[in-house]
Amino acid sequence: MSAGEEIVGTGPTPNEFLSLHEIIQKAHQILPKEKWDSLTGGAETETTLKRNRQAIDSVAFEPRVLRNVTTIDLSVEHFGRKLRLPVFLAPTGPLNLFDSGGGATAVAAAQAFDIGHMLSSGCTPLETVAEAAPSALRMAQLYVRGDDTFVHEYIGRALACDCAVICLTVDSPVLARRDRDIANRYRTAGLGKWSGQAHQAGLDWQTVKLIKDSYDIPLALKGIATVEDARIAVDHGVDWIYVSNHGGRQLDHGRGTMDVLPEIVDAAAGRAKVMVDGGFCRGSDIIKALAIGADLVGLGRMQCYALAAGGAAAVIRMLELMEDEMLRSMALLGVSAIGELGRSYLHPAAPVTIPSALSAFPLIDLRNS
Repeated sequence: MSAGEEIVGTGPTPNEFLSLHEIIQKAHQILPKEKWDSLTGGAETETTLKRNRQAIDSVAFEPRVLRNVTTIDLSVEHFGRKLRLPVFLAPTGPLNLFDSGGGATAVAAAQAFDIGHMLSSGCTPLETVAEAAPSALRMAQLYVRGDDTFVHEYIGRALACDCAVICLTVDSPVLARRDRDIANRYRTAGLGKWSGQAHQAGLDWQTVKLIKDSYDIPLALKGIATVEDARIAVDHGVDWIYVSNHGGRQLDHGRGTMDVLPEIVDAAAGRAKVMVDGGFCRGSDIIKALAIGADLVGLGRMQCYALAAGGAAAVIRMLELMEDEMLRSMALLGVSAIGELGRSYLHPAAPVTIPSALSAFPLIDLRNS
């Protein structure tokens, strides 16, 4: 696809959304207050959530000129297949809150656009998602809710559904206090009392060893936020380090994922690939993460906004707009392929906006929703 080429939507109303702002504005119009607040909120003071955005905004581009960018290739190869973009739909538990089809709707969009989809084990059943999109790149995220037998049974189901990756979430021994939900009296009855939560709280590196010793399938660990844990993960043979802080919805006062990403990429030292999520919502955000050394970037809240705004068609449209932003950023940087990106295109800079879940979208006027 050429830089600057017009992007035409493939959904039933392809021209309804001309920018990512409009998708989010539509989601705000549709979602009731308690769902909107839950989606855009974080843990306690929401400091980690804000630092996710601040860390992205603290990186400036250093463009090169007089480079031939007539043709730009955004594709990458992972898991033995070519992906249209180096992004995936990140695991989000209650997708049915935004679209009745939940994970099945999201994975259908991922299949249509030829990107990856990671299914939360707290979402739609694996089998339903596999049936909805049999040729999609499907990855299975796991919250441990039982003993080793539970782990084996879930991974067995994932293998039967031809999932390409098992992703063990490791940053959620308890559920954080999310004050927006508490204030709205929304989905708070189970605060800290998830079914089987004691098993998630009891996770240690033995579970990682169990999975690596028992199965010949790539393993990712989601929730790695320090160099020390990244090194231990690599020593255990983990294939993918997933840098994440749950979108700022678990430990408050943590570092932004973009802030810690360079250290973890360096710690992995090519022995494991790196995924990242946490506040990435513009094409330029994704380019920054790739330039630092991430292999794939996860879209969490953006997936939910789009599902709420118009189901699978809106998710596809969101990805089209994201692709267009990425193409333009690449062209203006003087880069024609993802593999050419590197840290020489980046420089530290002071943010110019107050960070929030929506600070990347200055044209949104929630008063008119």
